[in-house]
Formats: sequence, structure tokens, C-alpha cells
Amino acid sequence: MNARSPLARKLSNFVRLNEAELLVLDGFERRRTDFASGKDLVQQGQSKHTAYILSSGWVCSYKLQPDGSRQIVDFQIPGDFLGLRSVLLRTSDHSFEAVTDIQAAQVHAKDLLAAFSDTPRLATAVFWAASRDEAMVVEHLVNLGCRDADARMAHFLLELASRLSLVGLGTKQGYDCPLTQYHLADALGLSAVHVNRVLRKLRERGLVTFREGHVTFNDIDGLIKLAEFDPGYLDQEDPVLL
Repeated sequence: MNARSPLARKLSNFVRLNEAELLVLDGFERRRTDFASGKDLVQQGQSKHTAYILSSGWVCSYKLQPDGSRQIVDFQIPGDFLGLRSVLLRTSDHSFEAVTDIQAAQVHAKDLLAAFSDTPRLATAVFWAASRDEAMVVEHLVNLGCRDADARMAHFLLELASRLSLVGLGTKQGYDCPLTQYHLADALGLSAVHVNRVLRKLRERGLVTFREGHVTFNDIDGLIKLAEFDPGYLDQEDPVLL
């Protein structure tokens, strides 16, 4: 693995990794497995599971409700850990499903703990990534509870742009995005019909176009203003949207 891999690029935003630390990350990613779209990597309530590092593709983390509905908590992109918190718990508190065909590397708790003991700077970088994920969940709660549908969608698309830029997959012009309107509905607390209506409104206002798996920013400053988007919670040295 090298400094251009998604995980190394992400963690290097917090600390410049040395050769020994990069070799440890390389070891984490050796046990790679392919998963087909729609496959659960970890299921809610599952015990004795491992964490994963997402090497390629997109994943969603979600919780199922008793009536069969689901709330998508977040989407994971290359360079993200899957189940890092849950690997230390007796059971997983939510599920992870492949949105696209993906490749992910298994990481066992004992290997994580050994690596953290041997490379404390790397442990700090991983803790930074976990803390950043928690900050995003807090912002998602604000998104669901305090923003109207237009601002909610705008904020979501801008956050994805910032996250993807950190691993070389997004720019101020836009990014590839495999999410369906049903994914967006489950993540944003809207119906699929409402999602369609909101995206059409944002397109007609000349702000953003989401079509055929690609997000194009037509007026990113206007979209930032609509969402009142402040990327500070993402803790990136060079936020792409500023």
C-alpha cells in the first residue's frame, strides 16, 4: 500500500504516516474479499464478527425497525472502516450492506490492538477517523431534525463531496454517486417521491444535478448557502468546498 491508497490518504490528513505505519496499514488490507451488491457484511445483532476496511465501492450502514423499515445511518466510501466500534462490542448494533460490488479487507480486533500498541501514532490517526465519523453522525441528526428537505439534501450532497475529495474521488465540480432515490429516502427521512421532487427543484434552481450516477455542482456557492454548510466538523486540512 502507498500514501495514495484511500485509507492512507484519509489518515494522512491527520498525521504524516511514516514507512513503518504504512506497512502496518498494508498488513490490514491483505485479507481482501469481494462482496456483491446487496450483500450484508455484518448484520444487526451478529456476534463474533470482524471489522472491515473498504477498499473499493460503496456501503451503507443501517438499522432495521420492527415493522421492516430501515434507517440508513451513513454511507461508507473507500478508505472507511466498517464496524470499527462494533468489533469491540459483544454484538453489532447495526448492519452493513454493499451498495455496489465492493472489495473490503477483514481486520480482527487482536490485530488492531497489536498494531495500536506497536504504532501509537497510527492508533491516534484511527481514533481521529472514528471521532470524525461520530461528528458526522451528530451532524446527520441535526440534518434530520432541523433542516427542511431542500437544505437536508443540499447538505448531504456537499458532505459527500468533501468526504470523497479526501480520498481523491470528488471535486468542486462533482463526483460519481451510485445511490438510488430509495437510498437517499432511507438516509434523509423522506419518501422516494419527495426525494425526486427535491432533486428536481434543486436542478431547476440551477444548483445541482444528480443524473445517471453522477452529481454535478452547477452553483456550489448557492448550494452551500442553501444548506448553511460549514465543513468544520469534517476536520479536513483543505476542505474542497471552501
